[in-house]
Amino acid sequence: MPADAKSPPGFAEAPHYHGHRERLRERFRDAGPDALSDYELLEMVLFRALPRRDVKPLAKSLIGRFGSFAEVVHAPDARLREISGLGEAAIIEIKLIAASASRVAKGQLKQRTMLSSWAAVIDYCRTSMAFADKEQFRILFLDKRNQLIADELQQVGTVDHTPVYPREVVKRALELSATAIIMVHNHPTTPSLITLDHAQAR
Repeated sequence: MPADAKSPPGFAEAPHYHGHRERLRERFRDAGPDALSDYELLEMVLFRALPRRDVKPLAKSLIGRFGSFAEVVHAPDARLREISGLGEAAIIEIKLIAASASRVAKGQLKQRTMLSSWAAVIDYCRTSMAFADKEQFRILFLDKRNQLIADELQQVGTVDHTPVYPREVVKRALELSATAIIMVHNHPTTPSLITLDHAQAR
């Protein structure tokens, strides 16, 4: 329809962003998620929460503020609420992505009969805790074949401190008959940094 033509009576002209949304969906379907930039993937997350808005500027603003798609979905709720135009419905959609990623990573780790490499453990830990806003201390309990028995969150601390009680760690290892443990804690001030310590239970 020409730019100066009027819509037929009873029909409202579709917002300009409707075509953009459909093109994004087609590109995602045909070329896969790697064909989309971080802000475009974030746009698709926001579609359902904000069906009547052009979410492209908001998605770009979020990436500009936090740095990447991963950092946006793992950002604390309080910081997300600071973003103009981002309501509770949109925040829930964003946190749903973080929860889904964590659940998938945990499921994949539990399905493995053996933790065969440090890289696999590090990838899992980064997914589940790298962007937490408080320091966490987690323990992976292993049997003598390095099979995962349990992954447990032991303590949650402040931004830069979490208490650890060796007696409780040893007690839990004995309860689970673990022969080795991997102790993990994050560094909220440096989201990409995860510290691992390995110990043999006797």
